[in-house]
Amino acid sequence: MIGPRMSRRDVSRRSFVQAGVLGAGGLGLSELLQLKAQAANARSGKKTSVILFWLSGGPGHMETWDPKPDAPAEVRGPFGAISTSVPGIQFGELMPNLAKRMDKLAVLRSVNHGSGDHTKSNHWMLTGFEGPAFNAPDFREQRRPSMGSAVAALGGANHPGMPAYVGVPHLRGGTDNFFHYSAYLGGGYNPFVVNSDPASEDFSVRNLTLPAGLTGARLEDRLGLLQSMDKLKRSHNKKMTDLDQHHQKAFDLLTSRRVREAFNVGSEDAVTRDSYGMHTFGQSALVARRLVERGVTFVTVNCVPWDHHGSSNRYQTEEGSNLLIPPLDCALSGLIDDLEQRGLYEDTMVIAMGEFGRTPRMNKYAGRDHWGRTFSVVVGCGGMNMGQVIGRSNPHGAHVVNRPISPEDVAATVYQHLGIDGENTTFDDLLGRPIPLISDGKPIRELLG
Repeated sequence: MIGPRMSRRDVSRRSFVQAGVLGAGGLGLSELLQLKAQAANARSGKKTSVILFWLSGGPGHMETWDPKPDAPAEVRGPFGAISTSVPGIQFGELMPNLAKRMDKLAVLRSVNHGSGDHTKSNHWMLTGFEGPAFNAPDFREQRRPSMGSAVAALGGANHPGMPAYVGVPHLRGGTDNFFHYSAYLGGGYNPFVVNSDPASEDFSVRNLTLPAGLTGARLEDRLGLLQSMDKLKRSHNKKMTDLDQHHQKAFDLLTSRRVREAFNVGSEDAVTRDSYGMHTFGQSALVARRLVERGVTFVTVNCVPWDHHGSSNRYQTEEGSNLLIPPLDCALSGLIDDLEQRGLYEDTMVIAMGEFGRTPRMNKYAGRDHWGRTFSVVVGCGGMNMGQVIGRSNPHGAHVVNRPISPEDVAATVYQHLGIDGENTTFDDLLGRPIPLISDGKPIRELLG
């Protein structure tokens, strides 16, 4: 567990645990609001947002964004390639909807970091910094804040009272999926985790739902009791007095109509819901749109599992691709159309990526193994230069031929879109040392013009 500046015991005790404010693995709302008040607003005035489709496990680039139809069968794999709306650019055949929208996308085909380690690479892509190796003693320790947590600390939400950073439908599953959190920034900048499936008929957000029998009035009574019981102690302790104020704000958030409405995906018409796909990927993407529309700055849509080795109870490439790529194709294309129709296209950056790609050559189990020497990341919307491929892999998808792009470059581009100067922004770690937000990365110039 990452270490916050403030004891989680002090923040999460008593009534707000009972009210469902602190979801398992998610943020404490009062803690978020308290620490958010300490943050310097490093963002520009424009209210931009990011929706990250996190493809944990590592999708095969040959099956998705960088097909190799002329390669030998053991490299090409079980699928063909299809033309897109941009002449000369092809996608894997399981992505017909996104192929029609290539003019609204940019494909980075030369992302690389050289690692085939899930743990190290997961951390690298989510934070912009190399993570611990799987066999390291501290392999679950997050060394730097995730992009979402950094954004929450530096600017907060685009609308008062909304969470800055949300994970939907959960942030579990996949392989070594540990690093969505805040590291040394403190638990207040962890994501608000939904922890339920928006595609289910009984979808509800546990962290914003009062337990049975606990009405708003009873919760208000409990808050008053908490305040009165601790009055003497708190009157001599400014930090505890401040905590009282943030508990009140957390209570306001818990009972906020705007927050509850943001998650009410059932209020969408059937045509809209169907356009995203009535599955977890699609309905989670729809929730993400509703969230950014109402003021959330950074949303991670957790799409798992993509580790298709074909061995050790893992999907084969053909099986896993048929299971996961069509829902992703539907969800992403539905989101792009919806953002455009709602006037959110220019201000919302959509990005789809995993921690690495898959080996150029199929293995003996009809799967592909880990490959970090070249893989693809897809970017959409965000007022950037779309309809292009940036970088190129060799004919077998084994290594970068030109325009190498690092995880740091990807992170720097995300921050740039959000009005954050990643190169000149630092955080203090737990020892008070200034730590750069980005060390070596540069925003991808071809996207930004």
